[in-house]
Amino acid sequence: MIVASIRRIFASFRTEEEERLYSRKAFFNLLGFLGSCVIFSFVAQRLSRQPREIAHIARANALIRAIQT
Repeated sequence: MIVASIRRIFASFRTEEEERLYSRKAFFNLLGFLGSCVIFSFVAQRLSRQPREIAHIARANALIRAIQT
């Protein structure tokens, strides 16, 4: 309740156009934040996958060497 009251007080000092601009800016900042979270998540997922792939390749090479001898 108190947050809504504080928001109303600050909004009363702005025009409708200023309020719209602030709202749009906040919305696009939120979209940017969520988008960067998704991108960082995918990058972290890719980076965590690489060591496992290298380990699989090393095991496959060791298995091939063992079979050849």
